Amino acid sequence: EQLKHIQATTEQLRGDYEQLSSVTGNLLDEHHGKQKAIEALSQSVQRLEKEKADKKDLLQGIDEKADKASLAGRVSHSQFDVSMEQLNEMIQEVQSQVTAQEQSWQQLKEEMASKLDCMELGPFQQQLLEQWKSILEKKLKDKEPAAKADGAAGIKKQLLPHYHCLSCDHPIEVKVPG
Repeated sequence: EQLKHIQATTEQLRGDYEQLSSVTGNLLDEHHGKQKAIEALSQSVQRLEKEKADKKDLLQGIDEKADKASLAGRVSHSQFDVSMEQLNEMIQEVQSQVTAQEQSWQQLKEEMASKLDCMELGPFQQQLLEQWKSILEKKLKDKEPAAKADGAAGIKKQLLPHYHCLSCDHPIEVKVPG
């Protein structure tokens, strides 16, 4: 009886051993899978640490760019002075040109006043008006025959569409209003 009991215990221990070995194998497989996942995560973290921009560095870079942009927008005193001198020279040139034109205009005005007498302008003006009238009359005469060739503005024939009855298709005469 003890032998049976020992055999039963041995069988039970063998079953427990097989079960433990199966569980141990599964645990080892899980451990290897988790180890690989941990290694992949570790590599990802290292890569991110290398590639990521530190917030402080990023803000500092933005500040430097803003400083460079504001410096680029500013003009140095020497450039400003040179530009102002050029602008003053151009203004003086324009003023001298305007003064020269005013002098030329005044001279022309004096010459015209000395050459033309107001009494002489009256007959000249009358002659110009007569020439304009004759030119206008000629143009009107040239246009009149073209207008007469067109003929009457109206026609005698009635331009009404022909209407037909919907049920029998018999022609219907419609009276013209008016």
